[in-house]
Amino acid sequence: MSAPLANAPATLPTVVIGAGPVGLAAAAHLTERGIEPLVLEAGPAAGSAVREWGHVRLFSTWSELVDPAAEKLLAPTGWTAPDGAAYPSGADWAERYLQPLADVLGDKVRYGATVTGVSRLGRDRLVDADRGQQPFTVRVTLADGSEQRILARAVIDASGTWSTPGPIGADGLPALGEHAASERVSYRIPDLKDPAVRARYAGRRTAVIGSGASAFTALAALADVATEEPGTHAAWILRRGISGATFGGGTADQLPARGALGLAAKAAVDQGHADAVTGFRTETIEPAEDGRLVLTGEDGRRLDPVDEVIVLTGLRPDLSFLSEMRLRLDERLQAPVELAPLIDPNQHSCGTVYPHGHRELSHPETGFYLVGMKSYGRAPTFLAMTGYEQVRSVAAAIAGDTESADRVELTLPETGVCGGAGLFDDPAGTKQSDGGGCCAPEPALVSIGVTTAAEGEQTSGGCCS
Repeated sequence: MSAPLANAPATLPTVVIGAGPVGLAAAAHLTERGIEPLVLEAGPAAGSAVREWGHVRLFSTWSELVDPAAEKLLAPTGWTAPDGAAYPSGADWAERYLQPLADVLGDKVRYGATVTGVSRLGRDRLVDADRGQQPFTVRVTLADGSEQRILARAVIDASGTWSTPGPIGADGLPALGEHAASERVSYRIPDLKDPAVRARYAGRRTAVIGSGASAFTALAALADVATEEPGTHAAWILRRGISGATFGGGTADQLPARGALGLAAKAAVDQGHADAVTGFRTETIEPAEDGRLVLTGEDGRRLDPVDEVIVLTGLRPDLSFLSEMRLRLDERLQAPVELAPLIDPNQHSCGTVYPHGHRELSHPETGFYLVGMKSYGRAPTFLAMTGYEQVRSVAAAIAGDTESADRVELTLPETGVCGGAGLFDDPAGTKQSDGGGCCAPEPALVSIGVTTAAEGEQTSGGCCS
């Protein structure tokens, strides 16, 4: 069933996929430009993905989480901005900002609308003829199972990466036995204040796989439980070695709360609540005789059995519904090719992102943009401020205001961690940067008591970024 919309692209709405922070900001900027947005959200409320990690506190303050155009849209309603210096939880962000913003947009936001395909009217990926003159067609499945085809003048995909977490396997594929062990494997930071969730981990041994802020958060939370529940312990599994950069920038991080996460994870290790297992690439997960799980590495090491596994190995974009779009994506990051060199973690490990806008986000399919976390593909360190500036530029470009669209200015806080190319995949931590890295010399090694095998060998680890 087609939506009752005229075929002339100038009269059609711009479809925004996702009612998260960046998608709603895009709608606000389009509205400010006099362009009709239509936001399609698969979940039942604004910020549905954010609500799933609502128990986690952000390391950005409110002042960095409210888009300027969105604030202007909210102002006439009597909405009051929260304390700019405070750090909200995901639930706070959704309830105090995202939902009010969606409510202001009203029927321009549709819930329970899952986008299953994007194409050009009457043109599949193969056809060149008059392609750029045809409106986009957005195929949607509604909550009741019915389908619609919506016509659009432009499409902004802000659907994020939350729905597609990375697997355990270091090769990007699930480890052997990962699916079979699914009842004991989680890909999210657990809410350990929930009694039912807490009971799953309290007094038990949990493997935490990952090396970013999410892993830091999980380790710190498990350490808190360990102070009250004897027997609670974590095995922190890293695919690389340990260095001064492993725990982030600490006090050198320009986002203090982000730096504090790394320090909390280091404290969990130093205080004996977690053991770091370095250079470990999981190949298989298999049941032990007592029903627990044993992780085996590609090098043959077998770790002590664990009761639960928390996998926090990053997220990746879902491109399945964009198969009819002509996209130019970097072969490694799955990010737009013009943006990829600016965010590639093999080259940039300082948290530095150069200003970018509609030109870096564009594709051969004119009028289609990936924005927000999805624009980063598999690269980490995305901040809301980045997305807000992205959609400001994109909205200006759609409106034909090239001067404003090209005027991209963005200064992001750095992590305080610098390394170089090639550091990310070196398990021993001995690989040197091919080009010296983006910012500074490699970090110094640190010794914190690291387990390299089930037998308890000790090592000072290596370096990683």
